[in-house]
Amino acid sequence: MRIVIAGGHGRIALRLERLLAARGYEVAGIVRDPAQGDDLREAGAEPVLCDLESASLEQVAAVLQGAEVAVFAAGAGPGSGADRKDTVDRGAAVLFADAAERAGVRRFLMVSSMGADARHPGDEVFDVYLRAKGEADDHVRTRLGLEWTVLRPGALTDDPGTGLVRLEASTGRGSVPRDDVAAVLAELVETPATAGLTLELVEGSAPAAVAVRDVAGN
Repeated sequence: MRIVIAGGHGRIALRLERLLAARGYEVAGIVRDPAQGDDLREAGAEPVLCDLESASLEQVAAVLQGAEVAVFAAGAGPGSGADRKDTVDRGAAVLFADAAERAGVRRFLMVSSMGADARHPGDEVFDVYLRAKGEADDHVRTRLGLEWTVLRPGALTDDPGTGLVRLEASTGRGSVPRDDVAAVLAELVETPATAGLTLELVEGSAPAAVAVRDVAGN
């Protein structure tokens, strides 16, 4: 199975690439900087050069051709301004979802954020970010050709993962290591019965595989 990950050099994506490659999947990560290629190859992924802020729908669909799963894990990142929250966290996500549908990719995972809401008020950069993520999530959920799952982690940390999480439609506020976000994404790849769900994720007491299995089909 071929899996294509947008934002392939991100801190969640690199962890996910290692997990998926270890499970024997063919993994490709989209990057826009050729210098990042060695890091992806070390993680077991094929680097694919594509700038999702400037690429056309046809170009991104070509990258996704033959994939069975697409994962949007890109983000403008800390320190970026409101403009890039719109072009990456919203615009690139919308483009990637549309391209996945165009390319015939069925399974689509969206890495979103707890609190994402297209109607979120406020003018600070983080407010713009939450609106952008919410608008992107709303768009993905309209794509009838995609078996989508939206994952909304709480506050991300670089603490070592415990493998224990809480995964529900609404968890309440909390934090979660990036290791455990990647572990849940790897389970979601293998659990198409979670299609159509928007799930929040924080630290908890259930092993990732159990947590995903428990929400599947709900």
